Amino acid sequence: MNPLGLAAGICGFLAVALGAFGAHGLEGKLSPEAGEWWATATLYGLAHGVAALAVSLSDRDLLRRAGWAFVIGAAVFSGSLYAMAFGAPRWFGMITPLGGVSFLAGWALTMMAGLRRR
Repeated sequence: MNPLGLAAGICGFLAVALGAFGAHGLEGKLSPEAGEWWATATLYGLAHGVAALAVSLSDRDLLRRAGWAFVIGAAVFSGSLYAMAFGAPRWFGMITPLGGVSFLAGWALTMMAGLRRR
């Protein structure tokens, strides 16, 4: 079993399912601001789920760590935006940047892996 690949698949599945739900099930029910949060959460969740899947195919430790940073970032970043779209208190948005930092860490680890020789 490849736990990172599984987590990447879950990220991708949830991003597509929640994106479709937002487009069809929540149409006209969210404020314009909440709709933007939803769309951003979906985009970032899907993009980083794909990135996590790509690095899950590697046996390089730095890339595997990057993948987990992408998965954690998707959960925190996208999760906090989805929660706010559903009415979580505005201060909940202070959590969102932590997910962004996790995304950045994942990309930094990816760059480091690219600079290192096998």
